[in-house]
Amino acid sequence: MMQPSLLSAGEARIAELVRAYLVAEYRWELDGEWLNLRIGTPATEVARRYPDATRFGLLSAWDPFSIQRPESVNRDADDALQDDLLDSRRIFRPAFSSAANRSWREPSWLVVDMAAAEFDALSRRYGQLATLYWNAEAPVRMRVDAARPAAFPEHPAIDWLRG
Repeated sequence: MMQPSLLSAGEARIAELVRAYLVAEYRWELDGEWLNLRIGTPATEVARRYPDATRFGLLSAWDPFSIQRPESVNRDADDALQDDLLDSRRIFRPAFSSAANRSWREPSWLVVDMAAAEFDALSRRYGQLATLYWNAEAPVRMRVDAARPAAFPEHPAIDWLRG
């Protein structure tokens, strides 16, 4: 069992990261055009471009738990994720996440029609604390692979995957 001070430090870190992810910018590419995604807002362009799809997700392999790693390590992980996406036979497109001031930016992938369990398994394989995942025509949601910190308020667009 974790000591309360360690648990609190972990919760504080999760809360800090989730707050940063909520205000981050998310974009995906199609035919040379970069299109926006916004947490809590329907991704109408994605649904329009993939009208037969029922769900979408945004996933990265860079900097697990937002701990910086050398670029070469991140690129190797991204290559492995791309191989996993190819093996899944799902449609996927280049994407990225970034701070509004561009102090950080990480390549990601928009994945089309992958079931939540499969998507979450990939996220965990690559050590991601949070991803975006939503049903077509519904608002974009953040999935956080952690329990909600006690001091973090409920948020209508966040799914906490651990109780």
